[in-house]
Amino acid sequence: MTDSNTNKNFALIGAAGYIAPRHMKAIKETDNTLSAAYDTNDSVGIIDSISPQSEFFTDFERFYEHAWQLKRNNSTKLDYVSICSPNYMHASHIAAGLRLGCDVICEKPLVPTSNDLNELERVEQETGKKVFNILQLRHHPAIIELRDKVANSQNDEKHEVELTYITSRGKWYLESWKGDPRKSFGVATNIGVHFFDMLHFIFGKLQKNVLHYTDDLKASGYLEYENAQVKWLLSIDANDLPDEVKGEKTTYRTINCDGDELEFSGGFTDLHTVSYQEILAGRGYGIKDARHCVETVEQIRTQQPQSAEANEAHPFLASLLKK
Repeated sequence: MTDSNTNKNFALIGAAGYIAPRHMKAIKETDNTLSAAYDTNDSVGIIDSISPQSEFFTDFERFYEHAWQLKRNNSTKLDYVSICSPNYMHASHIAAGLRLGCDVICEKPLVPTSNDLNELERVEQETGKKVFNILQLRHHPAIIELRDKVANSQNDEKHEVELTYITSRGKWYLESWKGDPRKSFGVATNIGVHFFDMLHFIFGKLQKNVLHYTDDLKASGYLEYENAQVKWLLSIDANDLPDEVKGEKTTYRTINCDGDELEFSGGFTDLHTVSYQEILAGRGYGIKDARHCVETVEQIRTQQPQSAEANEAHPFLASLLKK
């Protein structure tokens, strides 16, 4: 690994996406350089306020050739490729970045399947480079505090957890790649993978995974970990918002552990720079760390919904089944 104190050259794939500005900001705030960016969409004016000197391409072939030419000079060669492209393109973009001789930083979900992870491990071995996943909730102070509390608990009983995440999306969502399960891999993967990683981070290995409900807009189920029993619901449907927040907020995010609310809304979206700092310092989360949550969402996607057993149903499940 190169010296973390020297300026690094970055390229960004997926520069026009929703999450890309957080990566651009993280590159800048860690005193590094965004040398080049690529996206098929040219709505990337945000670059002007962060890194106006960056080269930009709308053709992947031209971007790749430019990156290859940069390798000829030690002062210009790319050190990292950051990936914010649609989920279904992550595996090929990660492999391309590794083969350019770069370490790779990729948004969630890293890839959709465990087979994809196995292939990327082979490419890592072939290239001698590494891929890192943005698992920013592992850096959230409230999450770390709960993990420490669970680790130090003398209670032999499993913790009772309810996870509810409702983040309203308009009609555009289903028309975009995010609404196509072949490209986003569905709601549980697209918006849930961070939370499933967080649950594993706090409560240990997964022991049971049951799906109770799924459609294009929402999913619900039950997960049992070494130290917790978790009822979960994820939704992009504003109709699922609790009455007390309807008309006031478009997002409802809560984790309840043994009756205590875990508040982690503050800082939820501001942890990319911390993630970059950790990666640059040699403490990033790689394929081995991401495998657990990738396998969890893969299991959720490939099973048929089952009737919930006693005490395993999320409180909102009954109302979903009535609709």
